[in-house]
Amino acid sequence: MSMNSESHQKITSAHLSRMAYLYVRQSTLRQVLENTESTQRQYALRERAAALGWPLEHIVVIDRDLGQSGASAADREGFQQLVSEVSLGHVGIVLGLEVSRLARNSTDWHRLLELCAFADTLILDEDGLYNPGLFNDRLLLGLKGTMSEAELHVLKARLRGGILSRARRGELKQMLPVGFVHDVQDRVILDPDVQVQGAVRLFFETFKRTGSCLAVVKDFHARGLLFPRRLRSGAHKGELVWAELLHCRARQIIHNPRYAGAFVFGRTKQRHLPNGKICSRLVPSEEWILLRDMHPGYISWEEYQSNRQQVQGNALSWSDDRRRSPAREGNALLQGLVICGTCGERMTVRYHLHRGQSVPTYWCGRRPMHRGESGLCQTVHGGTLDTAIGDVVIEAMTPFAIEVALTVQEELVSRHEEADRLRRQHVERARYEADLAQRRFPEGGPGQPVGRRCA
Repeated sequence: MSMNSESHQKITSAHLSRMAYLYVRQSTLRQVLENTESTQRQYALRERAAALGWPLEHIVVIDRDLGQSGASAADREGFQQLVSEVSLGHVGIVLGLEVSRLARNSTDWHRLLELCAFADTLILDEDGLYNPGLFNDRLLLGLKGTMSEAELHVLKARLRGGILSRARRGELKQMLPVGFVHDVQDRVILDPDVQVQGAVRLFFETFKRTGSCLAVVKDFHARGLLFPRRLRSGAHKGELVWAELLHCRARQIIHNPRYAGAFVFGRTKQRHLPNGKICSRLVPSEEWILLRDMHPGYISWEEYQSNRQQVQGNALSWSDDRRRSPAREGNALLQGLVICGTCGERMTVRYHLHRGQSVPTYWCGRRPMHRGESGLCQTVHGGTLDTAIGDVVIEAMTPFAIEVALTVQEELVSRHEEADRLRRQHVERARYEADLAQRRFPEGGPGQPVGRRCA
């Protein structure tokens, strides 16, 4: 009884002459739909404000932040509106079921307390009525805000611990790359769609033959082949679509251990930037949670590692750990293969015209450049060197020339047959979808009855 009278003593006519703002929030849309009891309890605070003397027409309900997290005020328009109204002196009392409904961030919470104390605005929650201008009330509200933020930290830590525990056992369900699906028991299996399997297997076969992601993309484009992918968002999330193979997607496939039958977690980490955006960065492979042979794959683990090393070797770099580069445009036979005998770095190629023909020159200037000196390590005339190496290669390969030619011919035939098979599957899929749409159209087309009227 004394506490109730003390609460009424904190309310003055100045408070009652201003508006009462009730702030309603749930953290997720799922909570809004399923945890309706909490929402009803928050709306019921209107009767509490009316009992304290505020007319119903002076009670404003802010529920624009339903489904928004209280960890930050950046995306909460309702909370920002509340803070603005308090700072303008329009609010006599702020109502919230708990401190956690208003804010789970100490910065946002203490800013609201400062404004309420400055504007002589009261705060009411389920436990009582507080005046932030009074030291004891403000101390208690500060402790509640700290506990609310700590509670959020504990919840996140528990969720993170559960995720890591399941990941270490390989039981964490993740979004799968194209070529894999979950069965009814949530086990990872190869996609039962033979066309999808064929496209993925052809991708790795082509990479094994060409040795480069860009070469795989060019090969698919040259043969008019499409590559599958599943939509990650939108109204058609999860549906399979066929599109041109892009270089970035080819690199993702090569670097994904899932295709070798491995479970992996923690490949990237996200960081929130000051502008509100989220930045993702790659994590070193030593920090991943990696479990091999967890489900069927398209390639072996050894082939996966070999593919990654191949891509790393293809990268153009001046670093010491990358001494090879892919064959590029130009007629130099040894481009990307010649090592400077002076500094040990990879030599580059320059071309000049000699009697109307493009002649390569291998040169290296790495050591002088690193030391800030002028000049080159050495230069080698490419025409003479290429001729000498070419003669050695031809001499070594001549006895096997016929056998190699026959092998190449068989491989070309096999490639054409595989491409034709994939094209036939595309045509069969399109024909099936067209027939299915044609059968469905009369059932719901114009002029067709959609129901019967009961007599």
